[in-house]
Amino acid sequence: MTSRVATLMVHTSPLEQAGIGDAGGMNIYVVESAMKMAAAGIEVDIFTRATKSDLPEAVVIAPGVTVRHLEAGPYEGISKEELPSQLCALTSSFMHLQSKFPADYYDVIHSHYWLSGQLGWMVSERTGIPLVHTMHTMAKVKNQALAEGEAPEPNTRAVGEEQVVRAASALIANTDSEAASLVSMYNACPDNVFVVTPGVDLGRFTPGHGRAAARKALNIAPDAIMLTFVGRIQPHKGPEVLVRAVAEMISHSPHLRAKLALVIIGGASGSGSTEPDRLKNLARFLGVEDIIHFKPPVTRDQLPEWYRASDLVCVPSYSESFGLVALEAQACATPVVATAVGGLRTAVADGISGSLVDGHDPKAWSAVISRLIAEPQRRVMLSIGAVDHASHFGWEATARRTLEVYDQVISQPRAQSLWLA
Repeated sequence: MTSRVATLMVHTSPLEQAGIGDAGGMNIYVVESAMKMAAAGIEVDIFTRATKSDLPEAVVIAPGVTVRHLEAGPYEGISKEELPSQLCALTSSFMHLQSKFPADYYDVIHSHYWLSGQLGWMVSERTGIPLVHTMHTMAKVKNQALAEGEAPEPNTRAVGEEQVVRAASALIANTDSEAASLVSMYNACPDNVFVVTPGVDLGRFTPGHGRAAARKALNIAPDAIMLTFVGRIQPHKGPEVLVRAVAEMISHSPHLRAKLALVIIGGASGSGSTEPDRLKNLARFLGVEDIIHFKPPVTRDQLPEWYRASDLVCVPSYSESFGLVALEAQACATPVVATAVGGLRTAVADGISGSLVDGHDPKAWSAVISRLIAEPQRRVMLSIGAVDHASHFGWEATARRTLEVYDQVISQPRAQSLWLA
């Protein structure tokens, strides 16, 4: 049985605010599932790279869940794309920390995202501890659906992902679709791929006191038609689709201008530091700058009110391994309009909890959103369906299923440690 897990997420920290830089749904996934595992009696250490010199070696974020900082390279100025150059330093730092514990202290290494998978592969070979890996996103999948002008993921990443697939004792996919991609695109052994659906904090994300109360708390007009985007502002997440769709709506229905509002909540991500300014310039060019409202990322405690205050939450991603925003919004009784790609086809029940849109044509998005705006009774039915759909997803189930994968891996004969060979 599993007792201790070493979780690796080196390119982003669970202590960072989701929606800024490289912090997103994966951060939430790791923290939430770790806390539920800890509640079941499992100790979880989350290893991430130290990005400041004054960070403590260990930070307890919940009983049984500790964030441990790895020293590797300069603290600042290293992008996610440059981290492969620090893999040796990260491995050395991990082995140094692990040497303070007995050799069998950790039962499993669980890496998240391919960069952490590379570290996990090296550590697993040196210690004999089995490696479980979750991709979250994959280069080959992402490169099949790029936003206009978006640079493709480099081949070095795809090769690195293939190596992690071969090295891992088990691969965890968010959905059946992602599992199929691992097998068909990365030649993963089907017997090593397990589907574990992410969850939602059903205690935090609830309908609350309803839309009217949420709007009063946020000082939003009761009669506003509010569309909301939540996430990192980068081309792959598709906020430009919504800006153009809003312009289409206004061109066909000028009377909407007085009430329509598109709220974009999030921060710049990675190399896309100029993306917010580009979107603002686009809105100005299209004549809808008065309708688009940019808000910085909000805390997890504040986020439910923004979901509740919205008429629709929109997720126009070009690819998505799951789409936690969609699930959180539905748990707050807000219907979701999302692209019919990847995990969003699982996160949103088309016609029951929201609507799925094929592709990213702003005219198609405008048509779907306009129809929902014009049919308030349909939105009420979708709201009811959204709460019910979200209720079937919980982090307890995610943690329980993940532990089952761990136990299955642990039951297999452990490889010999190269470190001790």
